[in-house]
Amino acid sequence: MSWRDFFEGDHSIYVNARHRLLHDELIAKAVARHIPGEHARVLDYGCGEASSAAHVAQRCAKLYLFDTSRLVRFKLEQRFADAPGVVVLDEAGFEALAPASLDMIVVVSVLQYVGEAEFERWLENFHDKLAPGGRLVLGDVVPKDLSPLEDARALLEFGWRGGFLGAALAGLVRTFFSSYRTLRNEFGLTTYDEKEMLGLLRDHRFAPERAAENIGHNQKRMTFVATRPA
Repeated sequence: MSWRDFFEGDHSIYVNARHRLLHDELIAKAVARHIPGEHARVLDYGCGEASSAAHVAQRCAKLYLFDTSRLVRFKLEQRFADAPGVVVLDEAGFEALAPASLDMIVVVSVLQYVGEAEFERWLENFHDKLAPGGRLVLGDVVPKDLSPLEDARALLEFGWRGGFLGAALAGLVRTFFSSYRTLRNEFGLTTYDEKEMLGLLRDHRFAPERAAENIGHNQKRMTFVATRPA
């Protein structure tokens, strides 16, 4: 099994429904703050089930949702069937987007499951799809020195603030015996330090900076905003 197989299957990385709801609301609100304006065309790449995507869609002219999982795309198509400002894309749909047709691309909590070579191919595609002056937002990037214990601490703090601390504790126990932990031990997570990520983005013709606040509940992780120069 690979990371792609894991996310293609019926899985849950959330400890309960409240965790999913609060997580998706947190991400949607943070992403919305990066949208350059109400006329923006935005792509959420590797969006997952995006249950709070309507919050993002209200703040831009067009929201494209892309995920490699067929099951996820089916759920998205059902949820947003009557939302004219939201378009669900498969891989062919993403490739068919015209060059310079997007004002923002956001990728949140995805890069840890993707090898660096594949990520660099993504950067070339993203640069092509973004209009001059468009921005690429990379959220929840895992730094090299972040331990699993810190991730666990951040989840418990989020659970305490969100009212699901007991479920968070139980979820950590389940994760210890789950296929997620097996995959993490076998394949690891792709991690970057700040200097390395900034250098990669510059190499692919972006003007990058690290954001002051991470998109996600763990502020030990990083968010980068990279602009395609005009």
